[in-house]
Amino acid sequence: MRVVLSTWGSRGDVEPLAALAVALRELGADVRVCAPPDEEFTALLTGAGVTPVPLGPPVRSVVTGARPPSPADAFRLAPELVAARFETLTAAAEGADALVATGLMPAGARSVAEKLGIRYVLACFHPFGLPSRHFPPMARPGRASSREETDYRVLWEEDAERVNALYREALNGHRAAIGLPPVDNVRDHVFTKQPWLAADPVLGPWQDMTELDVVQTGAWILPDDRPLPEDLEEFLDAGEPPVYVGFGSMAMHMAPDLARVAVEAVRAQGRRVLLGRGWAGLAPIDDRGDCLAVGEVNHRALFGRVAAVVHHGGAGTTTKAALAGAPQVVVPQIADQPRWAARVAALGIGAAHDGPAPTVESLSAALGTALTDDTRERTEIVAGVVRTDGALMAARLLLGGGGGAEPPTPAHTPT
Repeated sequence: MRVVLSTWGSRGDVEPLAALAVALRELGADVRVCAPPDEEFTALLTGAGVTPVPLGPPVRSVVTGARPPSPADAFRLAPELVAARFETLTAAAEGADALVATGLMPAGARSVAEKLGIRYVLACFHPFGLPSRHFPPMARPGRASSREETDYRVLWEEDAERVNALYREALNGHRAAIGLPPVDNVRDHVFTKQPWLAADPVLGPWQDMTELDVVQTGAWILPDDRPLPEDLEEFLDAGEPPVYVGFGSMAMHMAPDLARVAVEAVRAQGRRVLLGRGWAGLAPIDDRGDCLAVGEVNHRALFGRVAAVVHHGGAGTTTKAALAGAPQVVVPQIADQPRWAARVAALGIGAAHDGPAPTVESLSAALGTALTDDTRERTEIVAGVVRTDGALMAARLLLGGGGGAEPPTPAHTPT
């Protein structure tokens, strides 16, 4: 069986596809992964044994400019991505049996599958973007907090129109060119009535959050047996567990003094500091020996050896920290991240920072919560029930041809 996996987005959108590709190959499938051509994503996929097919522009070039992407940038990018999907996926999926689409609103992927007559699956890495009458859309954080629940439907209708404004003209133009009828509601067309949810059932439950028939597989976690770099091992062995601070693919435009704030806040708690450079370019602020900066490393191996993880609240980082039993401080920036922060706080496995731009005082206070014995005990409980077989579950469902019922959640699931 031949399967094509497609995404466009940050590392958190690419790494899960590498995990699914590994699981599919182990079950005998032929897999192609279409992903952004960023150098680090190419290295990630190649390291997982996958030859990537470039799709769209590099993500880093879009998000790490001198200023955050503007609405005008979004209106330029959306039709570019639609065109890229029609061109790239049509060639990559020729002769394939199934196409799995993820990442930033993958308008166009379903149309390619429809034209080729192959199976289409939309997979998301969190439940918070699924149309619902229970909470407002991610695109409007904090809005309607005082409205009645029924008003959320109005907000989701507005969200559908926002997606249409970005994608519908380009999508229907390409559909017409290959003999397909127009789409009225792009968002619902992309999601389908039975999307897959590649998130852990404990960390990202979906029940009572949407009326769609969701298939939850568990998170797609890429196996990683890389050793930690020698200098990092030496730093870890030289004292008490440090606090890791890293924001992955976030440029952190709203917190330009983040390195200083992070280092001083961690020191205020009497801890050593481990900075993940990431796309924000975090670096030590002085020559003191209690701080080290590292590049891309094996987070699963690292997070079990730190006192806490301070991060942006991406689905992947949240899951890895929870799996490692590391207390978390989430400083959310965009999209689903505020809701991951709220979930971390609700589970008692860390603290949700209020807002995207921490001060020394606010981050130190959040760390004060995360570094308590009670939080550490709670993280150990949750770590014991986080699933690790999500990619294998998804691969079996895909190769078996069924949507399947939601896998059972572990016994004694924390709430």
